[in-house]
Amino acid sequence: MELLDICDEQGNPTGETVERDIAHRDGILHRTAHVWIVRNKEKGFDILLQKRSMEKESFPGLFDTSSAGHIPAGDDPVTSALRELEEELGIKAEKEDLLYAGMFRIRYEKEFHGRIFKDNEVTRVFVYRKAVEAGNLKLQKSEVDEVRWFDLEEVREEIKTSRDRFCVPSDGLELLREYLMRK
Repeated sequence: MELLDICDEQGNPTGETVERDIAHRDGILHRTAHVWIVRNKEKGFDILLQKRSMEKESFPGLFDTSSAGHIPAGDDPVTSALRELEEELGIKAEKEDLLYAGMFRIRYEKEFHGRIFKDNEVTRVFVYRKAVEAGNLKLQKSEVDEVRWFDLEEVREEIKTSRDRFCVPSDGLELLREYLMRK
């Protein structure tokens, strides 16, 4: 049983907790942390995306944020982001390796595996800029089928018209893009 903090609109825990399954069954507001792995190229940026395992409860088989996960009750966003990076991709990062890019909301209701899934999250976004060789990562097979580099602008354009390959949250990608353009 995974317990999550119920939070307010700013992502602050309210002091109450909820089981993850119940949060997604009832659409209860909770927290997540996303890490975008980014590399510079001559013009623009590449982003490393993970292809979600077919066993995932939402968006199986689609490419998503580099690393992401729920923030367990009592945990903080940075600790959770670091843990997810290591668990999903085998990257042992330090606190100072994560650059805070901002926060956004995710809210949708969709059917997966014959069940309604109500997501309602406040998401903290971090950027990881250290060199990463995709072929050398240790992927958590229960979570990630593969990883691949994509041009940020190409992903941005494709998700405007099609969601056949990507489930990256549009607001999260825009937040990342704005952060990178400022730096």
